[in-house]
Amino acid sequence: MLEKKIIVKEQNGLHARPAGAVVKIAGEFKSRVYIDVNGKKANAKSIMGVMSLGVKENQEITIIVDGEDEGDALNALVKLIESNFEI
Repeated sequence: MLEKKIIVKEQNGLHARPAGAVVKIAGEFKSRVYIDVNGKKANAKSIMGVMSLGVKENQEITIIVDGEDEGDALNALVKLIESNFEI
């Protein structure tokens, strides 16, 4: 299992478009992928789950990945968030 804390810089946080990008990338991997915000955890492969976290601009999230391709999944999600959701 791998974890990484990262700050969401997107002006509107994880609203529909960025949340959709997270779900799309997370869905490309076999590993289980979760996002944790202040102890509230959601499946990153679920658009409703990601949006329900209510992540705002400059908020810290923890990406948690567990599975056979966890390294690749974590790297892809970090790259997505650091690029400000440019896919």
